[in-house]
Amino acid sequence: MPTHSTRSAAWRRAERRLLDWFAAQERRPAPFQRAAWRAWGDGESGLVHAPTGTGKTLAAAGGPLIDGVLRPATGLQLLWITPLRSLASDTTQHLTAAVEAMGLPWRVLRRTGDSGSAERARLRRGACELLVTTPESLALLLTYPDARERFARLRGVVVDEWHELIGNKRGTLLQLGLTRLRRQLPALRTWGLSATLGNLDEALHALCGDGRLIAGGGRRKVLVETALPEGDERFPWAGHLGLSQLPRVLDAVRSATTSLVFANTRSQAELWHEALSSVWPDAPDTLALHHGSIDPKLRAQTEERLRVGSLRCVVATSSLDLGVDFSSVERVIQVGSPKSIARLLQRAGRSGHRPGAASRILCVPTHLLELAEVAAARRALAADHLEPRHPPRGSLDVLAQHLVTMALGGGFDADDAFAEITSSHAYAQLSRERFDAVLAYLQTGGTALASYPEYRKLVREGDRYVVDSGRIARMHRLSIGTITSDGSLQVRYMKGARLGSVEETFIARLRPGDRFLFAGRHLELVRVRDMTAYVRAATRRRGGVPRWMGGRLPLSGELSDQLRDVLADRSAPEAEMRALRPLLAIQATQSAVPGVHEYLCERTRTREGDYLFVYPFAGRLAHEGMAALLAYRLSRAHPGDYGYAVNDYGFTLTAARMPLLDGDALRVLLHPWHLRRDIRDSVNLTELARRQFREVARVAGLVFNGYPAHNKTLRQLQASSGLLFDVLKRHDPTHPLLWQAEREVLEQQLDYTRLRACLVRMARGRLLWRETPRLTPLAFPLWVERLRGGIAADDWKARVERMRESLEAKA
Repeated sequence: MPTHSTRSAAWRRAERRLLDWFAAQERRPAPFQRAAWRAWGDGESGLVHAPTGTGKTLAAAGGPLIDGVLRPATGLQLLWITPLRSLASDTTQHLTAAVEAMGLPWRVLRRTGDSGSAERARLRRGACELLVTTPESLALLLTYPDARERFARLRGVVVDEWHELIGNKRGTLLQLGLTRLRRQLPALRTWGLSATLGNLDEALHALCGDGRLIAGGGRRKVLVETALPEGDERFPWAGHLGLSQLPRVLDAVRSATTSLVFANTRSQAELWHEALSSVWPDAPDTLALHHGSIDPKLRAQTEERLRVGSLRCVVATSSLDLGVDFSSVERVIQVGSPKSIARLLQRAGRSGHRPGAASRILCVPTHLLELAEVAAARRALAADHLEPRHPPRGSLDVLAQHLVTMALGGGFDADDAFAEITSSHAYAQLSRERFDAVLAYLQTGGTALASYPEYRKLVREGDRYVVDSGRIARMHRLSIGTITSDGSLQVRYMKGARLGSVEETFIARLRPGDRFLFAGRHLELVRVRDMTAYVRAATRRRGGVPRWMGGRLPLSGELSDQLRDVLADRSAPEAEMRALRPLLAIQATQSAVPGVHEYLCERTRTREGDYLFVYPFAGRLAHEGMAALLAYRLSRAHPGDYGYAVNDYGFTLTAARMPLLDGDALRVLLHPWHLRRDIRDSVNLTELARRQFREVARVAGLVFNGYPAHNKTLRQLQASSGLLFDVLKRHDPTHPLLWQAEREVLEQQLDYTRLRACLVRMARGRLLWRETPRLTPLAFPLWVERLRGGIAADDWKARVERMRESLEAKA
């Protein structure tokens, strides 16, 4: 190893090539970029945290490129991990340009699920020095016996958009893969890139253990504007589509050369694209749609047209949130509340995507109360408050998958594997008992399945565990990853062009001849065959819109806290709050506006029954658990039939005749005593765990999706996983995958941690009990939610409008 002074002189000469390239583009590297280059040169690992559009890619790439000039070598030198396939393509182009500018003979290759057979064959031959890939593709590469040799010359790993991976199982799988590489290559450098994280120290530790945090780019200016009601304009009191704001959005789009219109769900994006199409004054091909269920080729075409500036507007979801550089984008529009501060910041960063440029975003509320959410988000941004994204701990299904990967990649000793896995952040607290339980499951399937050879994945040869079945190896490689879908079907024209995929549950409701809107096209279903829905263009513009799982985004905890502050601030200066004051005045007159340490409960009697409204402002997931808990506890004390509905602000309980209650009784019913026991009983945890078990079993390899072109239907998967759940529940109740399924129900579907924290806060706070003669402005959206599922859409809309007019007349 050369001395520091020798290395420094050589480093400066190599660095000059990179500086010259910057100068040729009339740019100068930022201090944080040069700091990251030199940290790499010193052999450090770390995390670069900088605003979107400030040059994080070159901050991470510069060090490896300079190092490549100093120490020429062939074979894989740098691994670049990206969370999205579309981002992989864009990143490959940028890195290729940088490699060529440095005069390096490096071959840059992209390997994702969309890669062709030729690219994969080149990679199998080791024909690249820089590989851009995804967490799933890395895991797949680790399953081959020659993995150690393939990565033998690897100098470092860069994880792009780490904030998008850290909080889910994809990040857990990646942590295990990086731990495997570091075990084999102790000097391996690991760097992450992030733009929107509130828990940087934890994110750094999860990625690389001890490392260096480099914050850079300065604080980028973000301008948050709001489409406010004008004059006597009436905003809806409830809703989530916001199509009444179409003229305002169209005006904003037409005032810019290129715009991105973000919707929070794919269904909302489809409807907004359809609405804009109906009034679009320019050529139809200048308006496009982009979301994750559209075919990758169609998405790639849209992205390329954005790059070259041939599109006026793209309606998108989070599929365009991440760091793809579209310099042509001048305006970003957010339809509805972004539901989190980080998401607002990320989407705003799609505009002004140049160093030093300000980001601008126009928020278009879909109903009046979302004005307060926008004001709260702006306050949070001004205070630099971002949501933390905590990594999952001890996911046993991901552990099971990784152990099979290790067995295929050369085999493992149990003690060595346990030491390696528990050196990762995700499994640092894993007990040897749980590890051995997962290992036993992989050997036998568990005590209840021990008689069935197909569940025996691992065999022991001496001190090592290996896979000795070619069938098991093929099935595992086809099932790599943690992304699970709810039984999707390909959508394809009769003549063969693919449009994307929709969930099987949506197609199952359609008959041949039925019409629906998908990928921005009006389609007619012809037939369903071999997991493919064959369609043709519809001649009439009528039909439903596919609904995907995860239909609505929950309000984040940080935005919820800020929202309570904004609503309690009687002299809030924001324009949004000034526009909202008439509605809040009605709320205060008819009931109350809760303060920061208060929570409001309203009891209202209507012709259709009694309503109890509670407003904890904790997000819809926590409210779902809270409503179920209150209904359960109330039914034990006063037997009866109770229904409930939730939104991000609160929940309502309904009954034909609600028992007599007061504030003291409600405080007892919502106390956090015996919470875990009661929540188990109130939501039928066994049934929820049965549904969740399907996803856990797929990740862990207990249930196989099927071979390509012969995938199992959702009904088949549900049947097989449901049968396995029942067998294990009865005959092997301590099976590790049962424990994992129940744990995920509590943590993910019910947001148990946030639910408990909210109940504790409410127990310490002041309860405002109000008996109201009619629905208040806060109650009206919950009444709408309750009504939505019970009657036809046209009747529902009419009733909502009549109720709104009645309430406004009495206000």
